[in-house]
Amino acid sequence: MRPVLFFLLTFPLAAQQPDGARGAAIYSSQCAICHGRQGEGGRGPSLARARLRHAPSDESLMRLIRAGLPGGGMPGTWLNDFELRDVAAHVRSLGRFPRPPVAGDAARGETVYLKAGCAKCHTLRGEGGAFGPDLTGIGSRRNAGHLRASVLDPAADVPAGFVLIHADKITGARVNEDTFSVQIRDASGKLHSFWKSALTSLRKEPGKTAMPSYRGTLQGEDLDNLIAYLASQEDLP
Repeated sequence: MRPVLFFLLTFPLAAQQPDGARGAAIYSSQCAICHGRQGEGGRGPSLARARLRHAPSDESLMRLIRAGLPGGGMPGTWLNDFELRDVAAHVRSLGRFPRPPVAGDAARGETVYLKAGCAKCHTLRGEGGAFGPDLTGIGSRRNAGHLRASVLDPAADVPAGFVLIHADKITGARVNEDTFSVQIRDASGKLHSFWKSALTSLRKEPGKTAMPSYRGTLQGEDLDNLIAYLASQEDLP
């Protein structure tokens, strides 16, 4: 057995110092595309915080990186224990970076949120419609830049698992589907259930959204305030 390999196998993982350069390199190639180069977030949640809701300890963070979040858009990885330790250490270091400020007034943004009709389709802290994705804690999962892009161009990044379905004359978001039936929720929040054999037409549009672009509707301070309001919606500790 090679001396270096023997050393690695016999020297406890916990007793070794993380390799900062390797952790940063792996993070940059595999994690930054969703979480941002400095952990500022994007399609994935911000990691530039002292406490991570789903990974309060180093051990839980390593498990999360290895297993991913089923249904949450984060895949698992085949990194070995040493690489996991290095990436986890780098992620923890991101908590030392200050979070970038968000332009706008969150308090005024709530008024814009209600006036624009967002609550008709989205649930926020248990209130609102259920046609679109739940926005409770959205500020912990998406950064301000991603939220702005989603408001101006909703089709650019549709949440994983969201499928728009046209069943005869009813259009809605898929709630459940099996071989014989499908259940969808329309924009008013009404739930419809169909036997597929009884439908004249059934068309699915994964990656599509019924949400309109607000590019020509919200501008300037109104847009900034709305984004500030959404960015302030963070998960409870």
